[in-house]
Amino acid sequence: MLVRQDLSYFFMGKKVIRIKDIAEKAQVSTGTVDRVIHNRGRVAEDVKERVNSIIKQLNYEPNLMARVLSSRKTFNIAALIPDHKIDAYWSAPKSGIKKAESEFRAYGTKIEYYTFNPYKVESFVKKADELTKEKPDAIILSPIFYKETLPFFEKWKSQNIPFVLFNTEIHEYDPLSYIGQDSYQSGLIAAKLIHYGNPDPSTFLVAHIDEGTANAAHLEKKEQGFRDYFEQNSLSDYQIIRAELNTAQLSSFLNAFDTILRENPELKGIYVTTSKAHEIANLLQQKHIRTLKIVGYDLVSKNIKLLNNGMISFLINQHPKGQGYWSVSHLVDHLIFKKEVPMLKYLPLDIVTKENLNYYLDSDE
Repeated sequence: MLVRQDLSYFFMGKKVIRIKDIAEKAQVSTGTVDRVIHNRGRVAEDVKERVNSIIKQLNYEPNLMARVLSSRKTFNIAALIPDHKIDAYWSAPKSGIKKAESEFRAYGTKIEYYTFNPYKVESFVKKADELTKEKPDAIILSPIFYKETLPFFEKWKSQNIPFVLFNTEIHEYDPLSYIGQDSYQSGLIAAKLIHYGNPDPSTFLVAHIDEGTANAAHLEKKEQGFRDYFEQNSLSDYQIIRAELNTAQLSSFLNAFDTILRENPELKGIYVTTSKAHEIANLLQQKHIRTLKIVGYDLVSKNIKLLNNGMISFLINQHPKGQGYWSVSHLVDHLIFKKEVPMLKYLPLDIVTKENLNYYLDSDE
């Protein structure tokens, strides 16, 4: 059963304010604030003015609050996300979703998790089918399997179920919102970082590890951004090669990478478009090769270790925890407060080195 005081929250931008916060600022009880908000009971005029002044300062919207307080509806949100036990990257988005779930539970929001194997498309389809049959009020997902996701978009649109995308942007089917990185821009950034470290004409490798570009639009955008940097800056003397590598078959992975090194003696830098930069860095470390610059993504523990020892030069932080958090936040705004939410929310693309790493490890996105 929902208690009304637990529902007494409202937004001020990203921050969530409680009746308790207003009471503390006004130096009165929460009951007094409640009486002022609902204009009932006896409250001294000077106290009422003080409370109303704070409410006005915080942009309180009584019509929205009344709607929430009078409603006892539970809003069921389905989160369709990859299993972080299989790929550690997805731990951060799930953490962000759980943080938002905790903050917004008082509004009657409930999140059901549908986790799938990020390397098996049939696992994704099975879980997407399951949640579709449940007819949730809204859906959060990272559509890493492009082709298989599109039919579900059609179904959800026909059922008037709003959905928010994070991490992977697909705009053709008009999601309520997309939260995440600008993939193309991050490719440009990666190219600039590698170019600065190698001012003379060189060969650079774009490595897609454990994800194929044919069914992953965000990887294609990253590679295109990387290539366009050299074209836009008239750097035609640089050669860009690409490879799709799969670590599931270790011997094939090792042989493929050895072939790349052997056939490209001018190789000076490697851009890993996924969170698996550590796979390449580990191989180079075993071979005692420290001359190649590696740029990758995400502050997963294996990447952090190799960033600290210099095997990885730069990591681009995509704020995965923020992606999960803001996905829920946008749905709460849409479902409960009937607010318009932005179609795009690009999160910052931070360049992380071993020198500034600690600032990111200590931050709470």
